[in-house]
Amino acid sequence: MLANIKKTKLALAVVAAATTMLTAPVASAADRTELTMVPKFYPTFVRNFNPFLQTQLDTVQDFIYEPLVVFNELQGNKPVMRLATDYYMSDDLLKVTFEIRDGVKWSDGKAFTAEDVAFTFNMLKQYPELDRTGINQRLKSVKASGDKVTFNLTEANSNVPYLINEVSVVAKHIWSKIENPTRYTNENPVGTGPFTEIEKFTPQLYTQCRNPEYWDNSNLDVDCLRLPQVAGNDQFLGQVLSGQFDWTYSFIPDVDSTYAAATPNNKYWYPAGGSQAFMFNYESPKAGNNEAINNIDFRRAFSMAIDRETIIDIAFYGGGVVNDYASGLGQAFASWSDNTVYNKYKPFMTYNVDNAKALLKKAGFKDLNNDGFVETPKGKKLELAIQSPSGWTDFNNTVQLAVEMLEEVGIKAKASTPDFSVYNQAMLDAKYDVAYTNYFHGADPYTYWDSGYHSRFQANQGMPRFALHYWKNAELDKLLEGFYKTADRDKQMNMAHKIQKIIAENQVTVPVMSGAYTSQYNTARFTGWWNEKNPKGRPMPITNTQERLLQVLDLKPKA
Repeated sequence: MLANIKKTKLALAVVAAATTMLTAPVASAADRTELTMVPKFYPTFVRNFNPFLQTQLDTVQDFIYEPLVVFNELQGNKPVMRLATDYYMSDDLLKVTFEIRDGVKWSDGKAFTAEDVAFTFNMLKQYPELDRTGINQRLKSVKASGDKVTFNLTEANSNVPYLINEVSVVAKHIWSKIENPTRYTNENPVGTGPFTEIEKFTPQLYTQCRNPEYWDNSNLDVDCLRLPQVAGNDQFLGQVLSGQFDWTYSFIPDVDSTYAAATPNNKYWYPAGGSQAFMFNYESPKAGNNEAINNIDFRRAFSMAIDRETIIDIAFYGGGVVNDYASGLGQAFASWSDNTVYNKYKPFMTYNVDNAKALLKKAGFKDLNNDGFVETPKGKKLELAIQSPSGWTDFNNTVQLAVEMLEEVGIKAKASTPDFSVYNQAMLDAKYDVAYTNYFHGADPYTYWDSGYHSRFQANQGMPRFALHYWKNAELDKLLEGFYKTADRDKQMNMAHKIQKIIAENQVTVPVMSGAYTSQYNTARFTGWWNEKNPKGRPMPITNTQERLLQVLDLKPKA
């Protein structure tokens, strides 16, 4: 009931604020179809279409520079061929070859060839500061021959085709003449993608229109992408509620009562994404906290004290899915799960105050001074500080709710909200008790598990922070190291089940939820939107979601 009251008040406040900010929708040109997108907030637009710079605009990749292949993450990383017609690896996984599609042209009419691909990757070797994805460390050499380009790898890795595909391929006849590509803003791009023509550009609006040479023009029914500048969430809410945008990516509080209720055309689809969890520090400097954290029954009691549904409902306004996998897999990777393991440890991932109290008692945690909170089996004081970064309101609210839930089972805790740099440094220095964090997410569980549990990251004084729980397991490290040394899905599945079991049986972290892939769309002007009834791929319009290209190709304008 408390959750519903809070959500209703917030919904009314958001709608009231939005109605004071509405402006008249800007009409599209009568003779063409424009797709209005807000993939990201910008204080102002700066004309930068260089796909290798962090400051690039959000419509550069995929729409100006089409990928060789789109790996559809929601469909088990199924490859959809684009500029390439095929790819294959050598038996020893030390070489990958892409076959390049015949007849593709750059937007200036010049032929796209395998030479362009080889040139691009060799340019990244020459200018390593342009290597945003770290592909250089995986490649010995890249060579073009006819319609094929071959990558020789530094070590066996069956995931390299996916990593190669993250790099935008640029035109050799253009970029070979650029004196310093690290400072080149590429204001008038020449690309292979569907939208290469920058028809209008101002700090407040730009339109990116159809490539006349696009190889797949017969399947493209959208003429232009229209990008209005939106500075932040307040401005965004006022405009999105009125239906001014076709496709957006942003957090909308209580999306049903605000956005979806504003007009029948406002729709959203939030499929499950990456995991979020409470992460323990197994080297906590406080003796009582350290003793508790290193007790598996305590960790399981902590987990059973957490009401995941309430956290999602209040802190995230319903924008998430319960993650009751002790391994953290979540629904997005359910196909990789050993259900025997999942079901065995699911009770410890299920909210149950009585069972949490009983397990604490069994493990020797008792309230020795009658203050309502337990001490450790050795009689030491126990008070956890649970940290989340300041300003991350959904995380902050999650932690505050968790503190109240833990109190109900007799575990004393307090919320801490340091600046992100302090939050992160505490993890690097192992000077924290518990942290709430999200995790990297990939096309299979490897990215999450490796970045979150491999002990090599605990000696690396940088990123990622996700493994800085300082829990180590040599067998787990070995399994993770072998995962991509085979391309055999059955062998990978076998390793995944072993990894799942090790993490789950040790309750290394306390997974809470799978964050949602956030996407809103308006059905007034287009059909063909992906949603829960048409789940073709990840629905977000943002960079690093290559499936967005396929979504645009599926859109059909309404008459």
